[in-house]
Amino acid sequence: MKRILSLLTLLLFITACDDGDLTVDVIDFSEAPALKCPVKDVIYKVKGSEMLFIEIPSTYFTENETLPDEPIEVALSTTVKVTYRKYDDTVTQLNICPTVPDGTPNVVEEWKASSGIIQIKATAIKTTDTTTGATKITGYIYNITFKNITFEKPAGPQGYETFPFGNYSTTISPLAFGFDDQADKSTCDDRIFNFSGSEALILDVGTNYPTLFASTVTTTPRTALIDSTNKLTYKLFTNTVNNTYFCATTPPATPTLSQEWNAENGVEAVSGIIEVTTTTFGSDYQHTVHLRNVILRKGNSTFTLGNDYLYGSFITP
Repeated sequence: MKRILSLLTLLLFITACDDGDLTVDVIDFSEAPALKCPVKDVIYKVKGSEMLFIEIPSTYFTENETLPDEPIEVALSTTVKVTYRKYDDTVTQLNICPTVPDGTPNVVEEWKASSGIIQIKATAIKTTDTTTGATKITGYIYNITFKNITFEKPAGPQGYETFPFGNYSTTISPLAFGFDDQADKSTCDDRIFNFSGSEALILDVGTNYPTLFASTVTTTPRTALIDSTNKLTYKLFTNTVNNTYFCATTPPATPTLSQEWNAENGVEAVSGIIEVTTTTFGSDYQHTVHLRNVILRKGNSTFTLGNDYLYGSFITP
C-alpha cells in the first residue's frame, strides 16, 4: 500500500511539473496586414509592440496561380525562417527592413521557428471591363499558412498544426496589349501577325488557312475553333520584334522572350471562336479577324480577351 501511495505521489509531482512547462502563449496577427520589405526578402506583420516575420526568397512567390489542392510548400531551413518578436515599445518596419535596423525599441522576447512548412496558395487579382468582359491580371494574392510549425520560446517549445499567417499581395503591370487593327500575313508561311513594339499576337491556322481566308466575299462570317490546328499565341519580348524575327531560319539571339500565353481550346458556340469576314479592297481582298471569348493561359493563370476582340485586318490578292 505504501508503495502504491508513493507511486501516486510521484505521478502527481511529475504532472504538476509538466503543467508548469506547458505554458501556451497566444500570438494573433490576423488583423495585421502582411507587408514586404523594399530591399529584403522579408514579409512581416506588426501589431503594437509585436512582430511576426518570414525570411523567404521572393522566387517562391511566382506570378502563377496555384491549383486548389497543390499549394507551394517550403520547408523551414537556413534560408527560410519564421520569427516572432516582442519589443518594449511600439515597433515599425524600421526595425526589420533597413540594412541596419533601428536599435530601439528593444527586443524583450524572441521565438525562432525550428521546424515546419510554409504553405502558399496563389490567386490572380483581375480587373474586368464591364462592357467587353475582357480581363487583366494586375497582381497576385498569396495566402500563407504555417503547417506543423514549432517555435522555440524561452519557456520551451510551442507548436501549431496549422497557423494562418494571412494574405500577402503583390501588384504587377498588366500586359499592354497595344495592338491596332492592322494585321500582317507572314512573308514565309501562312501565319497572321499583329505587332506592337515588343508584343506579338500570332494566329496560326495551319492547313485551314485557304478555307478561312479564301478570296471570296463573305455573306456570313467564316468561323473556326481554337484547337491543336488553329492556334493563337501572345508573346512578349525584351525588345521590338517583327516578321523578320519570326521568319529567320535560326531565331535571333535578341530580343529574348519574356512571356508566352497560349489560347485555350474553344468550345462550340461558347468560347475560343475565330471569326473571319472578307470584303473587296479594290482588286484585292481584305480579311478582318475577330476573336470571341478567347482565353489565354500561362501556367495556371488565365485572362480573357472579351466577347469580341478585333484581331485586325490584312489584304491578299
